[in-house]
Amino acid sequence: MNFPPKIVDNAIEEISKLPGIGKKTALRLVLHLLKQDPISTAHLTTALNELRDGIKYCGTCHIISDTTDCTCRTIKRDLSTVCVVTDTPDVMAIENTAQYRGLYHVLGGVISPIEGIGPSDIHIDSLVERIQLSEPKIEEVILALSPTMEGDTTAFYITKRLKESGVKITSIARGIPMGGELEYTDEITLGRSIMTRSEYK
Repeated sequence: MNFPPKIVDNAIEEISKLPGIGKKTALRLVLHLLKQDPISTAHLTTALNELRDGIKYCGTCHIISDTTDCTCRTIKRDLSTVCVVTDTPDVMAIENTAQYRGLYHVLGGVISPIEGIGPSDIHIDSLVERIQLSEPKIEEVILALSPTMEGDTTAFYITKRLKESGVKITSIARGIPMGGELEYTDEITLGRSIMTRSEYK
């Protein structure tokens, strides 16, 4: 007798392909699902199928949506500001702060020559076109990209592409997190914190 059964092994193999889930965690999830009511498992299966079949990407901001025309076109947002992020989780993180009410533009990645990802592989052209054709006029573009070499390269390229548009380009502040200790902060972060210091109020 083979153990675990091939069906269980296949399920473990597929679940372990998810980010952050190893074989042991996948096994625990499979065994958990087997203990559940069949209806619960059916609901999960239905939800996953609907996720794949029903989710689309907005043709304007490229965020995941259930329609190709999402809320980025509504008047509920500040239409004069666009926050540029790498992917959808970044949108969720910023929304959770409840500090930003403008529009978003999801690039779908960052420029990374090592991985063969160039400017044409992400949504930079559509960002430039969006800025040029926006009505009412987009006045500010906030670059909310991770402070990595790839993120900085992408930010530099976008800034260069938007230079002649006249739009104001800003970047999220980079500094020491609340509760952080200076002695454990890397030199680049600490240096940027000093360079971008603000008035103490």
